[in-house]
Amino acid sequence: MADPTPVPATAGKVVIRNIGLLLSGALERPILDADTVVSVDGRITQVGKYKDCDTGAARTTIDAKGCALSPGLIDSHVHPVFGDWTPRQSQLGWIDSYLNGGVTTMISAGEVHLPGRPRDIVGVKAMAITAQRAFYNFRPGGVKVLAGAPTIEKGMVEQDFADMARDGVKLLGEVGLGTVKAGYEAKQMVAWARKYGIQSTIHTGGPSVPGSGYIDADTVLEADADVIGHINGGHTALPLKQIECLCEGCGRAIEVVHNGNEYAGLHAVKIAKQIGQLERVILGTDSPAGSGVQPLGILRMIAMLSSFGDMPAETVFCFATGNTARTRDLDCGLIEVGRVADFVLMDRAQHSAGRDLLASVRGGDLPGIGMVIIDGIVRCQRSRNTPPAERVPELVA
Repeated sequence: MADPTPVPATAGKVVIRNIGLLLSGALERPILDADTVVSVDGRITQVGKYKDCDTGAARTTIDAKGCALSPGLIDSHVHPVFGDWTPRQSQLGWIDSYLNGGVTTMISAGEVHLPGRPRDIVGVKAMAITAQRAFYNFRPGGVKVLAGAPTIEKGMVEQDFADMARDGVKLLGEVGLGTVKAGYEAKQMVAWARKYGIQSTIHTGGPSVPGSGYIDADTVLEADADVIGHINGGHTALPLKQIECLCEGCGRAIEVVHNGNEYAGLHAVKIAKQIGQLERVILGTDSPAGSGVQPLGILRMIAMLSSFGDMPAETVFCFATGNTARTRDLDCGLIEVGRVADFVLMDRAQHSAGRDLLASVRGGDLPGIGMVIIDGIVRCQRSRNTPPAERVPELVA
């Protein structure tokens, strides 16, 4: 079980030097010409060449040893319950395992796996507020779990959304996992949520668990949720023509997940590329689920979309970092001054056929993670889950 981290400790000044490749997370400029990142108390203060940065009086200095640095990966679609436990797989420590896969932030698409999950409106609201509070106060391994995503039910009224927003709820669970499945009903509740600053996600495709329903393209378009949840199905995808309709027919986020139809996911990204809207693509795992827990799920998505999708690896890393941060209005996910100091340091896996990190990922191999940093604090060093990296960073002081 991961250690709880209720409030981030003060990180002080952190200097990361000798970075061999700096991935920015931003599609408009995915690689930065810099070898040093400085942060103070968990916020980035400088990005540039070592000679131009103020590196003195650091509390922590990290020699990257030529490794790549990326923003911490963001999993846009998870189903946590409480603590670092999932009843779906009867497994402890799953979130800490994702930390070892480079994930520093997770976004709940609904705490639907809680045994005995309440379906009455009072219970729905109470559970959402409790989940939001619980994960705000508890960070497994340091991972930020943005939870408290109620599954909307028939009978909810505008005041319910106003009440939840007032009490800190900022997300809706997947529309379609509760009793609200019709497009016209979902549209009204999504609009109420948006009015009060609550972001919404809609289930897309065939039913994933008993109680969920088939949500087709017409329903998704009518509901107009902020995120087209697992456009590639969770697990069963819509016909490709409907996926094309969703990509071309609205401007909402296109979420591709690990626990979906990979062929459909590749097709969705292909269409997004064709219409010049790759900034809409975000990645999630849709886990824990019947297919299990995937600590390396986001890395596997990056490698799959880059290799089979014939796309530069540095572009695909943006899908799991800056794209999601901008879609979800987060202060992480990008390497720029003022952003949160959440980083992954990684390198080509040992014996990979790729000549460097980007080439190896483009060839379908996973990188080896040497260090994960959250809020400027080292949360894990050499990953216990990825293949060993050729080079690993070193804590100098």
